[in-house]
Amino acid sequence: MKIMWAAIVTVAPMLAAIPAAAQQRPAIGVELDSDENRRGLSWSGGRVSPSADIFVTSGALEASGRIVSLRDSDRHGGAEVVGDVSLGASTTLGLVTLRGRVTGHLFGGAGFDADYYELGGSAAYTLGPVNVDAGADYAPSQDSIGGDNLYLHAGAQAGIPGTPWTVLAGVGHSSGKTDDPFRAARLRPGGDYSDWRLGVEHVTGPITLGLDYIGTDVSERAAAPFLLADARHSGDRLVGRVRVSF
Repeated sequence: MKIMWAAIVTVAPMLAAIPAAAQQRPAIGVELDSDENRRGLSWSGGRVSPSADIFVTSGALEASGRIVSLRDSDRHGGAEVVGDVSLGASTTLGLVTLRGRVTGHLFGGAGFDADYYELGGSAAYTLGPVNVDAGADYAPSQDSIGGDNLYLHAGAQAGIPGTPWTVLAGVGHSSGKTDDPFRAARLRPGGDYSDWRLGVEHVTGPITLGLDYIGTDVSERAAAPFLLADARHSGDRLVGRVRVSF
């Protein structure tokens, strides 16, 4: 966690030093998902998961936090909750927005030291109602995840003109080096794998309704021997969500 805390120590004073006039109003939201699903893997054991989040910008700097109920997640050693804390920066070059960040995942109630951090970068291109993006997230080798982990991803979303509907699609691939196969199964059950997503959103004022089909090519048979793989919740599913923004 040294890199994450170094980023906090470095960036927090910079945020505080920027005049209030340069800071934007925080974006705050609460959400209820039928499953807390990340990279095609259920983090809440297929159970309903509430969450709350905040996103703050100050000039080029960005900070966000999210707290999520994990419902005694098998994948994370019985963790009841996870807090995601991210610090980063962004810049715009024409129609392209570049972002870099460091994110810490802090687990409460896990039966072992489950915390880990990752570094991320992405590029997004927007033209009218269409946005496409691609990026990478890398978690350096850590005991809590049994090695390192690299996640490559790309996605697109398009608003349907004249309607409150948006369609979304995305693909990703997780790979890495394995030092401890039991811990590595948390993020890569059964080894390297790919995931995909197709979804639709309906936005009315502060309320967003969404439905996603999420799939992976995880082999349940290969993942089954590892408790942290939570093999039953590493495959295809539909995820519904409702979000209120403030």
